[in-house]
Amino acid sequence: MSRLSHTIKQRFNLERIILLIALGAFILSFLVLAKRFYGENTILVPTKGGTYIEGSVGEFQQLVPWFTITNDVNRDIVSLVFSGLLKYNPETKSIEEDLATLKVSNDNRIYTLTLKEDIYWHDSTEEDPHPVTPEDVLFTFKTIQNTEFPNTLLRQNYLGVDVEKLDDRTVRFLLEEPYSFFTSNLTIGLIPQRSFEGVPISKLDQALDFGFHPIGAGPYAFKSFIQTELSSEITLERFSRSDDKEFHLNRVIFRIFPDYSTLLSDIRNLDGVRHVPRNDDGEPIVPRQFKALHYTLPQYVALFFNLDRPILQDQNLRLGLQLGTDKQQMVNAIGESLIVDTPLLEIDLSDWRYKFDPLVAQGAFFSSDWHLPEKVRLQRLLEMWEANEIGVLRIDPIVLLDTGAILTVTGSLSDASSGSTVNGNPIQAHPTQSGAWIAALPTHGGTGSLTLGQNLVRLLSPNGDTIDSFYVWRTNDPKDYKRASEEQHLIDLFIASREELVPKEDQITVFDLYLEKGLLRRRLSTDPYDIRIDKEGEKLSLTLLTSSSPPQYLEIANIIADQWKELGVHVGVVAPQRRDEFEERLLNRDYDILLYGQSLLDNLDSYPYWHSSGKQKLTGERADIRLDAYNLSQYSSLKADTLLETIRQTSDEDERSESLVELREVLKEDVPAIFLYAPLYTFAYSRNLQGIALGNISLHSDRFLTLHNWFLKQERVFLPSKSWWSFGGWLFSLF
Repeated sequence: MSRLSHTIKQRFNLERIILLIALGAFILSFLVLAKRFYGENTILVPTKGGTYIEGSVGEFQQLVPWFTITNDVNRDIVSLVFSGLLKYNPETKSIEEDLATLKVSNDNRIYTLTLKEDIYWHDSTEEDPHPVTPEDVLFTFKTIQNTEFPNTLLRQNYLGVDVEKLDDRTVRFLLEEPYSFFTSNLTIGLIPQRSFEGVPISKLDQALDFGFHPIGAGPYAFKSFIQTELSSEITLERFSRSDDKEFHLNRVIFRIFPDYSTLLSDIRNLDGVRHVPRNDDGEPIVPRQFKALHYTLPQYVALFFNLDRPILQDQNLRLGLQLGTDKQQMVNAIGESLIVDTPLLEIDLSDWRYKFDPLVAQGAFFSSDWHLPEKVRLQRLLEMWEANEIGVLRIDPIVLLDTGAILTVTGSLSDASSGSTVNGNPIQAHPTQSGAWIAALPTHGGTGSLTLGQNLVRLLSPNGDTIDSFYVWRTNDPKDYKRASEEQHLIDLFIASREELVPKEDQITVFDLYLEKGLLRRRLSTDPYDIRIDKEGEKLSLTLLTSSSPPQYLEIANIIADQWKELGVHVGVVAPQRRDEFEERLLNRDYDILLYGQSLLDNLDSYPYWHSSGKQKLTGERADIRLDAYNLSQYSSLKADTLLETIRQTSDEDERSESLVELREVLKEDVPAIFLYAPLYTFAYSRNLQGIALGNISLHSDRFLTLHNWFLKQERVFLPSKSWWSFGGWLFSLF
């Protein structure tokens, strides 16, 4: 009985084990199927949450939109804290609505903006709501227009603009003249009026309380500022607005370091690095585990000719310099890649008339007022050769005579009668030749003696009229005589080449000649080019001014000096170490050529840089110097002015495009500058950060215009019409 009981118990345990195994297999299969179902019917989507921490190198200053023009680090923060009436969209390359909606009159003179509903400042609370009002708009723009406003450059953007309130939500901007790019001026961040009550306009840049605890109406609110041993740390927190796109990041922290080495020491705590520097090979120093995103801005670096300088008013000279500039060598040396040939960045950059061509450059110089000494010497020798070919005198053009020796000259009495003279010495009947005359020209003392060097021998009639003249070069050095004979042979070969009297492979041009110790010889590959001269003998020497920062400018300047040296142009490079010294020379146009960069905004408006109204007025009075004189070439062209005005004022896109193409041709012909390259920038970000797509940004800070796409966290959600209730149907479909 006990054995039977034991057997039953064993069978029961075995069945239970089998049942448990079967149950486990079922559960495991179910989980596998459930996981597969979940994976096939869901997708990963960004979710809210996370803190983005960005490192940068610079200096933290007060955060006021009016005074962040030259501080890129501060501009980044301001772009998130403050919002304007409008904003630039880098994805569509257009200006769109932000805090207000916009209507523009057909003549581009009246801009009517209506504030959106439920837009509040960051200090707004339920107890003390603080909405954005038309009064804030008027305060922002009328303050800028005030003559006591500290930022005179910003004030220039709103001259001739009348701002008025129409109702509780609407303001109107009335322009004196049509300006199709005015919407860009409405993207500046608005300022709350009540935060500056009692602050004199002339002291706004000293309002530190607001500057270090700013209140804006942007997508992120200023939370705190902390100074650590390594960096300055600014924390922003998400500020929801009723009309906003959905932002995923709850918090953005900016860490500003004194240098890149210090930044790298804290790289593990960063999600992004703005403006990554480059090493000596031009490669961006991107930290490990970070991705690199390269981008350009609407900028160009150029060589601006100071057209007020008489030496640079020669268009052929400017053309020769442009043709002789090897931009590819330059960008390769500094690690850049995007060559720019025109300041009109909104049109096709590939079509350009003037490419690097040293031989064609020499041709342009040939047509200018500046020539290589070889060309000047050759021209003079050809003139003497032509003079010697005409007339009755026949003398060796090169003679080797020691001092005291005599040069005998003969001729026919039919050409010069008795009583004629050669360099003041009377001719005599030739003792052995009937009908001929003879004259002796001394080499020391006496009348008409031949001196060392070039001499003009004149045959005069008895009454003093010139019968003929002949150029004779005399030396008493056999080595010089040999060199001069070689030069004479080259002149004969040059003339024969010009008239195609010798085979093509034996022909020579002026570029095959080299001037050494006053005489021409064949040029060797190791021979340098001498400095060009004009007809007065003045040497072609130009002063090139550039800034010591960024360091690439000085490197480019030295490359330019080397390249132009081979063209016969001397370039003296000046790069003041002190910023104020450079700016003083810049404002006073104290340069022949300026190597510098210019930045266009989202509208790509070239008017401030090339219209004659942007020239500096150099009256000698310090008070007349303008900070907003952006025409660095002092360029003035009635045709260019007209086209620039049309491009600014027209609302007809076809007319604008045609004017741009025509303006490009004008600038091609006038050559007011040599456009070199557009700088390439690098933004590095952690592989954990996703959704990065900068688009066509116009400022470094514009990368945050797509911040709503950035995310650090994700979650899975079911596809449309799918849920866990769909599991049964999905499972049935497998069989």
